[in-house]
Amino acid sequence: MSKSFPVLVTGGAGYIGSHAVLALLDAGWDVVVLDNLVTGFAWAVDERATFVQGSVEDMELTERLIADHGIGAILHFAGSVVVPESVSDPLKYYRNNTAASRALVERAVQSGVRHFIFSSTAATYGEPESIPVREDAPKQPINPYGRSKLMTEEMLKDVSAAHPMNHAALRYFNVAGADPDGRSGQSTAGATHLIKVAVEAATGKRDHVAIFGSDFDTADGTGVRDYIHVTDLAAAHVAALEALIARPEDSYTLNCGYGHGYSVIEVLDAVDRVTNRQIKRKFEARRAGDPAALVCDNSAIRSALDWTPKLDDLDSIIGHALAWERTLQDREV
Repeated sequence: MSKSFPVLVTGGAGYIGSHAVLALLDAGWDVVVLDNLVTGFAWAVDERATFVQGSVEDMELTERLIADHGIGAILHFAGSVVVPESVSDPLKYYRNNTAASRALVERAVQSGVRHFIFSSTAATYGEPESIPVREDAPKQPINPYGRSKLMTEEMLKDVSAAHPMNHAALRYFNVAGADPDGRSGQSTAGATHLIKVAVEAATGKRDHVAIFGSDFDTADGTGVRDYIHVTDLAAAHVAALEALIARPEDSYTLNCGYGHGYSVIEVLDAVDRVTNRQIKRKFEARRAGDPAALVCDNSAIRSALDWTPKLDDLDSIIGHALAWERTLQDREV
């Protein structure tokens, strides 16, 4: 496919965004990264990309970037992602995930950008009525994080119907792991993702891992989640971009996961196996709104995009996350 225009990646200094930047660059795309570095890191941006520090809310800046670089597509990762924080500070989430996205989309439409890929979430489903979850399942988010993302999905549908811009909304399940070549990984302090927390415990950053709930209706009583390797997720974004270009009349809303899950106990057992040590575990009460299981039906993304997972292996996901955690330790020394 012809790489006829540069791509703007917002939030490209963050965890998932930096991996998407790597995937785009490796596929031959020219990339411009816009990130305010509130949670991202300038050093996480590959040197082949052009990096600009700033906010997607700055409409003059985004208009200038689109014009100066001839941007033809936007991959939008910038936003806030901590569910409990969205409950305690909902206005932050409606600003960062909805209002800021609206500002970016407006400038994209006004500037003639034809393709837009949005970083969405399985939190749009809330507590699913059935597993695995299909894209047409009821959208009943149970927190401001999920609602703020769903609002942007709906906005993009309306915009694509009214203007010559198509879009893909990719609903992530549980993203984990790190670039197999060690170029990027999850670096945010205080992360709440299980595998990140577990490898921090394995490398001595934490003294235990909390298990929230042991009485779910699952095989071992702990919550089951669909974990997708961040590199496979990044590849899905490149495939989505190619599909949007090839089929400009089509837009997509797609689950991003492997279609099978692991329980908290199974993940921690795998970390023990990979590290050859035993992490201390502490059982705590369930967290409000945690479903027993959250696993996607990924048949739609497999049929709509030229995408086949290459890293669907729990031990590999953990191994890459662990290697990155050790890299971070060396960086901090």
